[in-house]
Amino acid sequence: MKMSISQDAAKWYKDEMQLKDGDFLRFFARYGGCGNVQKGFSLGVAKDEPVDIGVETSCLGVTFFVEEKDLWYFDSRDLTIELDPDHDEPVFYFS
Repeated sequence: MKMSISQDAAKWYKDEMQLKDGDFLRFFARYGGCGNVQKGFSLGVAKDEPVDIGVETSCLGVTFFVEEKDLWYFDSRDLTIELDPDHDEPVFYFS
């Protein structure tokens, strides 16, 4: 699995979640919500310290990551995070 984030999306997370250089932002599988990868689960986001990183990428001084224990959610798909300029919010693409 690969993970990438656009600079616009990274800036949105930095501003919205008040992140600073050196911070970590974790994406994880959460029960419920509306997701399109695993039925009954969706993607959660939290400022968190890594324990066992499965995949990571860095942008604008922040490390975005998924823990090894949550890789199952992605079903071997790559994750690309971009900013939707019309709605001013991140969008997730799985390929």
